[in-house]
Amino acid sequence: MPSIQLDRILQSQGFGTRKYCRQLIEDGEVAVNGVVVDDYHTAVETQGLVLSLFDAKWTYREHVYIAMNKPAGHECSRKPSHHPPIIDLLPDPMRLRDVQSVGRLDHDTTGLILLSDDGAFIHTQSSPKRHIPKLYVATTFEPVTDDLLMALRSGVKLVDEAEPLAATHCRKLDEHRIEIALEQGKYHQVKRMLVAAGNHCTALCRVAIGELRLEALGLAEGEWMFLEAEHLALLRPSSAGA
Repeated sequence: MPSIQLDRILQSQGFGTRKYCRQLIEDGEVAVNGVVVDDYHTAVETQGLVLSLFDAKWTYREHVYIAMNKPAGHECSRKPSHHPPIIDLLPDPMRLRDVQSVGRLDHDTTGLILLSDDGAFIHTQSSPKRHIPKLYVATTFEPVTDDLLMALRSGVKLVDEAEPLAATHCRKLDEHRIEIALEQGKYHQVKRMLVAAGNHCTALCRVAIGELRLEALGLAEGEWMFLEAEHLALLRPSSAGA
């Protein structure tokens, strides 16, 4: 990776305006790989760079890829209507990096949501052409029946869709819970499919995207983590869409 002037590096990582970043450096608030640097003109190699600022360490990342276990009562929009945005659960530098969610979960839906400041990644992961399955656990109002599972597997007709929509995978977990996988990502799809199949959803949690599983990440509700290369490799399309 190339060497970049230190104030530009801080700005790219979401620490503030160029002017503010220069002031931080001149005040001796910034250390590069453990060594304080007070000249903002200093060119620094970004490969393996670790910055220390306000007693916290930050690893340089050209782009950030984040997994969050979204709690209920938060909206994925940066301009929410009725509930706080999930961006409030991230540290301030993520806001200045313009981190956005990859797709959305309803305010009352919990579970795995991805966020990034990489526009190409967001577009690719959001594209229906990728056929990346999303796995959910849905709690139902009425007991789960064989007829319900059969309807979800074979496809149900929604009022604003030309063709029936079917789950790629669906199984009963207990009397009031099912595990259901979808590829289409339509608006309120799980909830609307359950209604069309003669039941309705009382709680919904997304537990996996591709082969990236929330359980394996070990995130409690409201917690988040940076995704590394090995995690990103799990965000695979299904064999049908590959």
